[in-house]
This record gives sequence, structure tokens and C-alpha cells, in this order.
Amino acid sequence: MRLLTRLPAVLAVLALTACGGGMSDLEQYVAAVKQRPGGRIEPLPQIKPYETFDYQASKQRSPFVRDQSADESGVMKGPTPIKNRNKEYLEQFPLDTLNMVGTLNRKGKTYGLVQTSDGLVHRILPGNYVGQNDGRVISITEGRIEIEELVSNGIGNFFKRSAGIGID
Repeated sequence: MRLLTRLPAVLAVLALTACGGGMSDLEQYVAAVKQRPGGRIEPLPQIKPYETFDYQASKQRSPFVRDQSADESGVMKGPTPIKNRNKEYLEQFPLDTLNMVGTLNRKGKTYGLVQTSDGLVHRILPGNYVGQNDGRVISITEGRIEIEELVSNGIGNFFKRSAGIGID
């Protein structure tokens, strides 16, 4: 039992004596490095003085003022969504969740058959609205429904973007 109580002390003494080894090789290296001639430090580069620039863009539109693409009455130019129109059922779905599953010819009209994410199939004609960006159906062919969307440019105007729904 006495041996077990003294064992940690003996091991600590042995560990400390192992750390006290010679450092002569390290001291020789440090001395050799100190003997080398010192290098020359390059001078700092010349700093050019700041040149001011007088910005005169009085004839251009300020980026902080709303786009002046409206006429004098304040009505915006270009395409705009119809404000007081009743929304159609398929306008609640994003276009990428709609799938074209076929066409139907009935009484001289070609209907597009569109399946929503809930599995229901709906008939649409050119002129119907689909998607969440005021997308209007332009044409329906055997394999594709062409749509023209009105997308906001972020500053109050809209632009037309072509999109489509195809058969998977």
C-alpha cells in the first residue's frame, strides 16, 4: 500500500528529470542566426495624394429618386396589372407547381389541361390567368401552354416575361 502512495511522486520526479535534457543544439542554432548579417528593409511605397472628383450628373436620373417613367398625370408607362379584376383559381399556385397533362378540343376550342399540386385537373383557355405574377395564357399547343407574366422591376414599373407550362 505504501508503494502505491509513493508511486505518483516517483513518476513526477522521473518526468522532471527527462525535461532537463541539454538544449545545446537549440542554443547553437540561435547563435548562428544572430551571426548572420542583417537584411535591408525595403522603403515603404510612395503614397499618392487623394485626388478629389467633382461629380456632375445633373442631367441623369438620381438613383435615390423614383423613376420618372410616368407621364405628367402620374400614370406609369408600360404594362401594368389590372387592379380591379377578379382573381382566377389557378392564380394562387406558383407556375412551377402546375403541370400540363394534355389538351382537350371541344366545340372548336382548344383547352389546356393543368394539374395542380393537390392532384386536381383544370381546363384553361387563352386569356385565362395562372400563376402568382399576373400570368396570362397566350396560346395552347399540344405540348405547351405559353404564358406572359407581369413582373415588378422593384421601383414601381412592370415588365413582361414569357413563361410556359409543358407536358412532363
